[in-house]
Amino acid sequence: MEKLPKIGIPVIIIAILLIILIAKSAITIESGQAGVLYRTFDNGVVTDEPPLGEGFHVVAPWNKVFVYEVRQQELFEKLRVLSSNGLEIQIDASVWYQPVVSDLGNLHQTLGENYLQRVIQPAIRSAARSVVGRYTPEQLYSSKRDAIQDEIFEETKKILTKQYVQLNEILVRDVTLPTTIKEAIERKLRQEQESLEYEFRLVTASKEAEKVIIEAQGKAESNRILSASLTDKILQDKGIDATLKLSESPNTKVIVIGAGDSGLPLILGDN
Repeated sequence: MEKLPKIGIPVIIIAILLIILIAKSAITIESGQAGVLYRTFDNGVVTDEPPLGEGFHVVAPWNKVFVYEVRQQELFEKLRVLSSNGLEIQIDASVWYQPVVSDLGNLHQTLGENYLQRVIQPAIRSAARSVVGRYTPEQLYSSKRDAIQDEIFEETKKILTKQYVQLNEILVRDVTLPTTIKEAIERKLRQEQESLEYEFRLVTASKEAEKVIIEAQGKAESNRILSASLTDKILQDKGIDATLKLSESPNTKVIVIGAGDSGLPLILGDN
């Protein structure tokens, strides 16, 4: 076996070193990520330049790149907090967040890669305690879920404003009350509903009674007016008209005998 030339060994060593350096210098940033450059011999974390974007990058082998997920991320939280009267309430919430890309260097320098545990979770828990403590269990169970969701979001957002984190949304998925409190609230709501139904039936019956009274009063007034307008002369004329119509019937035999007490003809006949 032929020996390699003396000059060949250094070339091979240099080539190997170059390959190692290139491998250590080549950085690929995946989709939805960004990189924070750390210059070992030049002030450490780079905060005055934009972070490294998606794609292939070459950096000095003695420098480092810390890769962050910059897409929107979701955190599921089960929060145990106290209501205004001291009862423990469990809130299940979803939190949508992401780092501020332009401040990624500052985020890395001040909070590091575990910024979720350092600032986001404590901020949410603090805001939830503050907000829920303003309401009773009944309000949380029925009418105030949307309100507490918005208030927790606003208070958390204030805390995170200067933490280089962007809070997009907080969604309250469920509010769990102690079983005895939940049953008491449901029972009260049923009673209120039944009371409303009973009041509605009373109002309906009252209106129906008023309608009957008004109709009766109208009929009585009509009869009074009619009675007052019927004189003996009018009654006599109507009687004559009725007699004439009766006499015109082909099934009636009419015999005029004289006059009755009312002055009308007496009619005898059969069919």
